Amino acid sequence: MKKDFGVKPYLFPMPTYMIGTYNEDDTVDVMMMAWGGICAEDMVALNLEEDHKTVANLRKRGAFTLAVPGTDTIKQSDYLGTASGNKFPDKFAVSGLHAEKSSRVDAPIISEYPLTLECEVVQMEEEPYGLRVLGKIVNVLADEEVLDDKGRIDAGKLNTFLFDQMRHGYYAVGEKIGLAWNIGAEYLKK
Repeated sequence: MKKDFGVKPYLFPMPTYMIGTYNEDDTVDVMMMAWGGICAEDMVALNLEEDHKTVANLRKRGAFTLAVPGTDTIKQSDYLGTASGNKFPDKFAVSGLHAEKSSRVDAPIISEYPLTLECEVVQMEEEPYGLRVLGKIVNVLADEEVLDDKGRIDAGKLNTFLFDQMRHGYYAVGEKIGLAWNIGAEYLKK
């Protein structure tokens, strides 16, 4: 028997992404978010609340980075998602992480995050559910440590984690268990 929960944002897995922007004084601002992802071949969609410091930065700078954090930075990443940039303007410095300026967009690249998308803001639109930010991916950067022997990004080497909205937990991403568009191919023959 199934239990009825009504309307809740209960979907799993939810990715954890880190949005990197610059403040007015050129200091780094990073926030964790889980409500967004790839929406086209070269586009990402973020759903944010208007009052985030990151939103003000997006409006002023028109650019951001979207990084995938690893489990080795889970404490810092959680802190960056918990501490508001409006209340803690030096939160990135407190995290102990390091940043460098992107050569492609007006946003920071966080050294400790193994995978980063450099993005330009294409559209920001108020919707009944919040602010939708569309970003065009202009480049993808990956640490060599997360590449396979053919130079492709190996998701297993990212050592990333997922967010559980239902019980507010984080879960490490594990091993590869099958080949996409192949493991279920036997059903195509029926």
